[in-house]
This record gives sequence, structure tokens and C-alpha cells, in this order.
Amino acid sequence: MGEFIKLLKGGNKPSLIAALVNLFLGIIKGVAYFFTGNVAMFAEMMHSLGDAANQFFVFIGSALSKKAPTPRFPNGFGRVVNLVCLGAVLIVAILSYETVKEGWHHFRHPAEESGGILIALGVLLIGFILESFVLHKAAKEVLHEAGKEKAGIMAIPKSVAYLNRAKPATKLVWMEDLVATSGNLLAFLAIVIAYFTGFNALEGLVSMLIGIMMFYVVGRVFLDNARGAIGETDEEMHVHIGNLVMEDPHVTDIRSLEVVKEGEFLHVELVAETDPNQSLAYLDDVRDHLIELIMSQKNVTKVTLSFDEEDGKTAWKHHLKDTKILDDEVNKP
Repeated sequence: MGEFIKLLKGGNKPSLIAALVNLFLGIIKGVAYFFTGNVAMFAEMMHSLGDAANQFFVFIGSALSKKAPTPRFPNGFGRVVNLVCLGAVLIVAILSYETVKEGWHHFRHPAEESGGILIALGVLLIGFILESFVLHKAAKEVLHEAGKEKAGIMAIPKSVAYLNRAKPATKLVWMEDLVATSGNLLAFLAIVIAYFTGFNALEGLVSMLIGIMMFYVVGRVFLDNARGAIGETDEEMHVHIGNLVMEDPHVTDIRSLEVVKEGEFLHVELVAETDPNQSLAYLDDVRDHLIELIMSQKNVTKVTLSFDEEDGKTAWKHHLKDTKILDDEVNKP
């Protein structure tokens, strides 16, 4: 039990905050829907509850993924977060379907004007503020993981460019809360417009739009985590680590190099070519230096390195001048 609690402390904090915020919003939106009967409020309730469940699973998965390797599982548990995310998106997919279905029904058969407009607008305003806060926190975490600390109030737009460098859990929270913030705003506008124009079918249309946005997140999350569960190469770090190794004067070429994502972490397998006339003891010192260098790179937790004799053929084709290298955070000594 103590180990499990310790693991939870290392879980993805933005996902836990997002889960608690969305659970609170789902409850108050459900209460508001009960009193107003507003279908846009129903869509937002389903959205918030789906996000809460998804982000809570992501938090648990990100915590369990940090469990140390065991003799039975020598590669560690990094991909657990991908497997948990794949399961969690099923919940969101079901809620997305229900949201679209309810919106379509209301669009075809719009009800009379919904009651309690001030209650609905007040709840959506609270939701917009809280979701914006969580989105800002997630954006700052994205920038932190990319080595860009100073962003301030511009964290959200700046984080877009660095989203692919974020950890799976952080990326998921960012995407879901962007949709959630947009959904609150759309539902707010739909209620106001329907109230002043009498076009009540708009609420059903917005409900379908929110459901479709949820489906988009489901698709993106599924594809990202399916690749992670299978074992995806980190192309940028592949080139970066290869070039670091090639800078060593004792390495003449790279026979093979794999940089595989294991959840939030990277496992590196490298076969480097070198001068066969060097002594085994000397090459052992070179190997220790290279392993220490690679292990110092961002998110690298395991390195397997071996040497082979120079064969006179060039296998490593990448060059520093032709390749976009990671920021200073990744290039730290």
C-alpha cells in the first residue's frame, strides 16, 4: 500500500487537477440540467463527466507507469499509461455518442424555451473560468516539459507549438480542456441566442458539435496511445542522440540505433562502430562515458550499448547541420 501511495505522488498533476475540476463541473451541470432541461447543459454535463473519468484514469496510469522494472517485467511499466488511456477513451466515446444522439433529437424536435436561463448561464460561466484555469496549467506543463518555462498569460497559445513534446498524460489533458473550454463557450452562446431569437433548435446543434469535438479527442488520443502501446520511435530524439554519439572521437559510425517510447520514458539501444585496435578496458571506459551522456538526456531511463568493429561503410546519415535539434533543456550536459 505504501508503494502505491508513493507512486500516486509521482502521477501527472495536471490530470488529477483536471479530473477533480471536471467532476465538480459535471455535478453542478447535472443539477442545472435537472432544473432547466437545457440540452446544451446536458451535453456539457456529459462532457465534464467523461473528461473527469478519463483524466482520473490517466492520472492512475501515469503513476503506475513509474513503477520500477522487475525480473518479470524488465522493461518497466512505462506503457501502462498508454494502455490505461486506450481504456479510458472508450468511456468518452460512449458519452460522445450519447451527446450527439441527444443533440440530434433536440435539433429535430426542439422543445419550448428552456427555463432557468440564469442558472444555466451562471454554471457555464463557472465552467468556462475553471476549465480555462486547468487549460492554462496544462499549457504551462507542456512548456515545462519542452524546456520553455517563461510564458505567463500567453502559455496557452505558446504551448501549441510544443504539444508533440509533451508527455502523453499532459497532452491528453491539454486537448480535453481545450475542447471543454470551447464547449462551455459554445453552450453559453447557444442559450443566449436561443433565448433572444426563439431558435431553440440551436441548442441541439451545439450539443452535436460538442459531441463531435469529443469524438475528435477520442480519435487523437486513441491513435497516439495505440502507437505508444505498440512501441513508437521518438524520431527527434533518435537523431539527437545519434549525433551526440557521433561527436565522440572514439565512435566512427552507428551500426544501429533505436529510441523507443515507453510511456513517458525513452529506452535506447545502440550498436556503435569503433577502432578494433583499442583495448577492451579502454572501450569499456568509452562505453561508460557514452551511457552517462545518453542517460543525461531528457526522459531517457534505460540505455543498452555495445561496440562493433569499423566496417568501412557509413550507416549514420544524419548530420547536425541538416537536423532540427531539441532545445537547451534536452541538450543539457
